[in-house]
Amino acid sequence: MKKLNVEICDVTLRDGEQTPGVTFTCDEKCAIAEKLDGIGVEVIEAGFPSVSENERRSVRTISELGLSAKTCCLSRCVKSDLDSAIDCGVDLVSIFFATSPLHIRIKYKKTRDEMLSLALEMVDYAKDHGIAVRFSAEDASRTEISFLKEMFKKGAERGASYSSFADTVGCMTPVEMYETVLELKKDLKNPLCVHCHNDMGFASANTFTAAQAGAFQLHTTVNGIGERAGNASLEEVLVALRMKGGVDRYDLTGLKEISKLVEKTSGICVSRTKAVVGEHAFSHESGIHIAAILKDRNTYEFFPPEMVGGEQKFLLGKHTGRKGLEHILKSIGCELTSDQVTWTLERIKTISEGKCSITQDVLMSVIKSAKQEK
Repeated sequence: MKKLNVEICDVTLRDGEQTPGVTFTCDEKCAIAEKLDGIGVEVIEAGFPSVSENERRSVRTISELGLSAKTCCLSRCVKSDLDSAIDCGVDLVSIFFATSPLHIRIKYKKTRDEMLSLALEMVDYAKDHGIAVRFSAEDASRTEISFLKEMFKKGAERGASYSSFADTVGCMTPVEMYETVLELKKDLKNPLCVHCHNDMGFASANTFTAAQAGAFQLHTTVNGIGERAGNASLEEVLVALRMKGGVDRYDLTGLKEISKLVEKTSGICVSRTKAVVGEHAFSHESGIHIAAILKDRNTYEFFPPEMVGGEQKFLLGKHTGRKGLEHILKSIGCELTSDQVTWTLERIKTISEGKCSITQDVLMSVIKSAKQEK
């Protein structure tokens, strides 16, 4: 397995907070930042300081936490935005402008060349004030490659530490992402970043594919939250890097914990079937599956739940088999005769087919009935 050369920039505190209805307090942002730092995330995008005075205070507070991770913030090509970033004491500022013909026409009263010239002036301004720059193309996935190459070349010549490609509307497929990154990397003089949105459900896949093609800085959010359908999921990308990219330096045991923290503070519930951190990510009901797992858990678990702070669960329902039921009964210290097990299994299937979950209370009620029947 080829070991990928990457770093993570988590943008939960900025793009994640742009999820409709989500607002983090300063204390919540600090708690999330500390968890990200504990996992080993290299860069934390703390916010967008020009949004409000409270936002600026939060970014400054995170910058002063003494984390191992570098701190970053977002800035338009506006001097006042950069002054806010400078005031916050961040290590890195992401200077962006929309580069696609559509965005240029709709959003700016300048030509694309005029916008590029202004953006380069802001790169100079940030560098003059001692802040590293990530030179970012918004809506890059709908921008001509030739212009992106010109933009990134000039940005690197002005001292930008990174060039950043954003699939802002999530319109790319993994194959398109791979080919695009390969092309951009040909003449690039600094590391490439990718920022993927999930409008077609490809954000995590596009992010990992970009890393395989040579992208260095990968942008993520915890639980994949973010505008519209969200961003690339931190937990999914980190597991892919561990299992398929040879990257083992991150402490994945903290993923479940930080997922719960962000779920609580954002108010955005995690789907039960969410990869890595969902309630059912390591839950098994099928009798065929459970029978095999009891012999070798690798049969139906590609990676162990303990690796990400999760736990294996066997659930009872319509598809439960005898071995699974016997295992669960043994785990709760319940002894039944062979006939009672048979009766219990049939009763569980009947209840489940009536769309009733087999909770602990339901199971105990069935067991009590089984002992009375037999």
